[in-house]
Amino acid sequence: MLNTHQSNQLLRLRWTAFVIVGLAYVLSFFHRFAPAAISSDLQQTFHASAAALGGLAATYFYVYTVMQIPTGVLVDTLGARRVVAIGGVVGGIGSLLFGVADTLAVASVGRLLVGLGVSVMFISMLKLNASWFHDRHFATVTGITILIGNAGSLLAAAPLAWALGFVSWRTVFVAVGLFSLLLAALSWWLVRNHPGEVDLPSLRELDGKAAHPPHQGHWYDGLLIVMKNRATWPGLWVNMGIAGSLFAFGGLWAVPFLRDGYGMDRAAATNHTTLLLAGFAVGALFIGALSDRLGRRKPVMIAGALGYCLCWLPMAFGWSLDGVAGYALFLLMGLSAPSFTLSWSCAKEVNPPALSGMATSVVNVGAFLGTAIMQPLVGWAIDRAHAASGNAPLGLSDYRAGIAIMLGFSLLGLVATLFIRETYCRQNGAVKIS
Repeated sequence: MLNTHQSNQLLRLRWTAFVIVGLAYVLSFFHRFAPAAISSDLQQTFHASAAALGGLAATYFYVYTVMQIPTGVLVDTLGARRVVAIGGVVGGIGSLLFGVADTLAVASVGRLLVGLGVSVMFISMLKLNASWFHDRHFATVTGITILIGNAGSLLAAAPLAWALGFVSWRTVFVAVGLFSLLLAALSWWLVRNHPGEVDLPSLRELDGKAAHPPHQGHWYDGLLIVMKNRATWPGLWVNMGIAGSLFAFGGLWAVPFLRDGYGMDRAAATNHTTLLLAGFAVGALFIGALSDRLGRRKPVMIAGALGYCLCWLPMAFGWSLDGVAGYALFLLMGLSAPSFTLSWSCAKEVNPPALSGMATSVVNVGAFLGTAIMQPLVGWAIDRAHAASGNAPLGLSDYRAGIAIMLGFSLLGLVATLFIRETYCRQNGAVKIS
């Protein structure tokens, strides 16, 4: 049992880590979705086509994808504290560079550094959650994490569009870069990797259970254990299809689609995106809590993925999105999309606890690989459809080609949920590690 001082220390360190790294995660969501709100500004500043704009936005996702597995290795070996501090410095420098860029190439380098820096935040957050919270609350805490992170995506929608009426997009990204550097310093100073670093018992020990054993051997051996486990891989495809299409749409193409396809102004289009992302935030919290309460992962994931796929159909067929119908559709899409977040819990639960960073990072590759593929691919499809239509302004028929691509990826994610191994919310509870 803990005495009063130890109990207060545990709570203080738990929530210090959660808040500081959570704010860094907010910035990763902001950078992920901000190009949608400033797409017209970027096109005017850099004279970029739709394909070039998609490539610029996707630069973030290219490096984010490449960094997922290395991040898992780093947080399992160096610890989340160091990784978050270094990532905050790199991301802050990238945001500053993006804000002052005078060419598309320089902006792309800044965007790449931003992606490199913030790519470590989510896996670090999951590692800290696994260390500072009880196993039985992991999906719920992950849902809260997504809820907090989505504050960044919400800020990147209607609030960013409002701010652009007073300051330039450059000023916004310079300010965000400075804030990232501040969080890096606070992380280095205040965050601790796990209770043992300050001579406190682990959460399992407080429950009267044996502490999870550390990984014995080289990190490479641990990564092989995760990658050889067949139960790890379905989650990657779930992330690629569902998260990838959501991030590609909400992070870049939703606002241009609504503006050019349905004639909405920027404020109305970003309001739809804001509702989409708000639904995603609330849905992540609800789905995680529901799964923990039911003691099941797979049925909740399948139901959410099916609902998400159905939400693409009105846009694929070009149905009217006037008034309440459009807002309701975007809200339902946001509420159902977070079904993919349960894949992180499943990855953690079918692999050894000491390798939770690597396990979650492997499946998380899918989300950003899917986005990195889709953002420029959708832009290419739009440009190709527009070229075939002559010199007419961009319209709904041009964007439907891109919508069809994102619908196809979402169906891939739905099929992948059928291959997820049910863990019943228990660590290694249903799967034998081979």
